[in-house]
This record gives sequence, C-alpha cells and structure tokens, in this order.
Amino acid sequence: MSLTDTIVAISTALDEAAISIVRMSGSEAVEIANKVFSKDLTDVKSFSAHYGQIKDPLEDVVLDEVIVNVFKAPKTYTCEDIVEINCHGGIVVTKQILTLLLSQGARMAEPGEFTQRAFLNGRIDLAQAEATLDIIEAPSEHASQFAAMGIAGSVKRLIEPLTSKMMDVIAHIETNIDYPEYTDIEQLTHEQVLPLSYEIKDEMEVILKRAQTGQIVKEGLKTVILGKPNVGKSSLLNALLEEDKAIVTDIAGTTRDLVEGWIRLENVSLHLIDTAGLRETEDVVEKIGIDRTKEALEKAQLAIVVLDASEQLDEQDEMILDMTKDMDRFVVYNKSDLVDKNNEMSISAMLGDVSSLVDAINKKYQDTQVVLNNPTLANERQIGLMKQAYESLLRAIEAGEMGIELDLVNIDLTASYTQLRSILSPQGEINLLGEIFSRFCLGK
Repeated sequence: MSLTDTIVAISTALDEAAISIVRMSGSEAVEIANKVFSKDLTDVKSFSAHYGQIKDPLEDVVLDEVIVNVFKAPKTYTCEDIVEINCHGGIVVTKQILTLLLSQGARMAEPGEFTQRAFLNGRIDLAQAEATLDIIEAPSEHASQFAAMGIAGSVKRLIEPLTSKMMDVIAHIETNIDYPEYTDIEQLTHEQVLPLSYEIKDEMEVILKRAQTGQIVKEGLKTVILGKPNVGKSSLLNALLEEDKAIVTDIAGTTRDLVEGWIRLENVSLHLIDTAGLRETEDVVEKIGIDRTKEALEKAQLAIVVLDASEQLDEQDEMILDMTKDMDRFVVYNKSDLVDKNNEMSISAMLGDVSSLVDAINKKYQDTQVVLNNPTLANERQIGLMKQAYESLLRAIEAGEMGIELDLVNIDLTASYTQLRSILSPQGEINLLGEIFSRFCLGK
C-alpha cells in the first residue's frame, strides 16, 4: 500500500438507492476523472459541482448521467484532491464506474484508508479517527452524540491542557539539569513540583470517572434480569421492550436460554438479558440455562432482581439477593396487582406497569447527560492509556514526597506525558529539546 497512490472506493452502501457515491482521493484524482467525465475539471474551483456524463473511453459508451463534486487540497477530508461521483444508485452502474476508474489508474482503497490518510496528513488526530468509526457504528442516539463530540476534537481539548501543564514541569526540570549555567532560570524544587502534580492528578481522576460513565453512554449497560422460576422475569423483559420477546407461561422454568433485547431510556441504554430461573433442578436442559445465567451475571454491569410480591421470600430469593449484593442492582417486587401492600419498588410486569423501575434507572444514571455535554475519553484504548499515565504520575508524586532527586522524578513524569500524548497519536514521544527552546528561549 502506497500513500502516493490515488485511491477509489464506493462510499455509500452497495444497494438499490436514489444515488451512490464513488470517491477518489489523491494527486491524480482530477486527472483520472477527466479521462471518463464529459467536462474538463482541471481548472474548476474547489468545492464545486458539475453535471455531465461518465463515459467509457474504450467502448465509447455512456454509463450514467452524474454530478461530480471536486474538492482541492489541502482543505479536504484527506488533505488531498478528492473527486466524488454522484451516480444513480443502481448496483450495476455503481460497480461499472468503480471498475472504470480502476482501469484508468486509481487503486482500490483499503478499509478505512480515507480516514487513515486524514490522520497521517494531520487533518485529524487518532481520537478523531476512532470517533469516525464510532459514529458509523453508534447503536443509539446517545452513542451518536458521544461520537460526534469526538469527531469535533473533544478528546484533544481534554488532553492538551494536561500535557501542556506537564510539559511545563518536565521542560523546566530538564533545563535545570542540562543548562545549569543559565542562572536567570528559576531552580525548581519539590515544593513547587508537587502542587502542580497534585493538580494534574485530580484532573486525571475526574476524567477517568467521567470516562466510565461515557462507556455506559456509548455501549449501554449489560443488564441481567434475575429471579427464581415463574417470578415474572420474561414478563418484565417484554414490558420494558414493549414487545413479546420472551415466551411467558404459568409453567416454572419456561426460559431455558438467554433472551436478549435493547431498550433506550431517557438517560441510558440497556442491553437486557432475560435469564433462566435460578433453582436446583434435575432437568439437563434447564441446568445448562442456569449455568449460562451465572456466566451472564459475571459479565453484567447491572442486575434487576425480581421478587414475587405475593409470596414471602424463600431460600432461592435470599440466594439471588446474596449473589448480587456487591453489584449495582435494582430489587423489584413483581405481581403488585395481586396484593394490597406496596413495596419500595412495586411493579406489575404482566400489566405493563414498570414505570417505577424505569424512573429509578433514569435517576441513577442521570449523570450521563453531563457526559454528553462535556469532553470525555471514548474507548478502552484511550482509557487504558489514561490509566497508565495516572499510575506513572502517582509514582512521580510518591518519589517527590520521599524527597528523591527531581531528575529521577522526571522519569515518571515523562512517561506519564508520553502515555497521554499517545491518546492522540501513536508517536507520543517528546521532543524535549524543542520544548525547552520554545518555552525558555535559551541561547538568545
């Protein structure tokens, strides 16, 4: 794969539609388009559209009437010349135009290569490239909003103030070490470095906490519905989804496998998993279902424990409550329509009355709205690097508090900086000398 090639790909879904778009990017994009388009595009303005025909020069056959959009470097998505051919959305004609452009010197783009070129040419950073994929794959409106913030550079705005503060400290320490003859530059001490380090640490903690909520917004919560057989778990799933997803009968043990569905509430999306009832059984198939329930519980981020409001708690109920006591959970009392008393969270799944549960979930995750309005880390790679940077900073703080020489403290500060920079670029290395000269103007 060469970055000097002019690449081409079908940018819309290959299906019958009103239009399809075939996109080229590279230094020869306009030249190749001129070979097959009925008008000369050489001197046209950037961001201009042109009506004409795509014609096979060898067969002298018109393939389609099209609109060709021309975008001139460097102010394009890839920072290269881009030509987009808007043709009729037939599968055959779209493929014919693609094949024609390939025959005239373009190369088929690799998956993600347009965005890769945007990154390599400095148009976007690595976090923005990841956000581009996130917005395409967004499973909900919240996830889409979250990804849109990433495309707009929210992660960069989050990270750069931290790296700037950290580099102030690192460059100053390096200057003291490497250029001791410059007496006009203040000699840093532990008493000066530690407060700045504490400040950065506190900011990192806020970012990491918000990132956890951000992952919930993006991916939804893995939520298991637990309870003993015939307590109304499947009815609850159906009521939340507002559809008959799971089979509901009066026979205990109807659910033998996991039944899943998605629901988007006001503040959070839930990946719901209806499970087999937990109890002792000799039924081989039901045992398999119960084992899968336990596996699902281990991976879950939230549990909804369903109890029968019309019965006293028994050993099975107590076992399930004990299994979930250390995780985020909601305990609901189903079949409230059969009793006079109201428990703390009473529902009637059969009648579709689950509003108290929905309200409680929305209240618990109301902080997701804060995430949607503030920059945050977008995926496990970014969060992992932030955690590494945080741990390196903690080591630097511990060394500083012990009075260890600042040049040794600076090793961990530098590691923390590099890990932070790697969130935006895989080349997170520091040009320390450049930073020192740019900030302190040495050698005037």
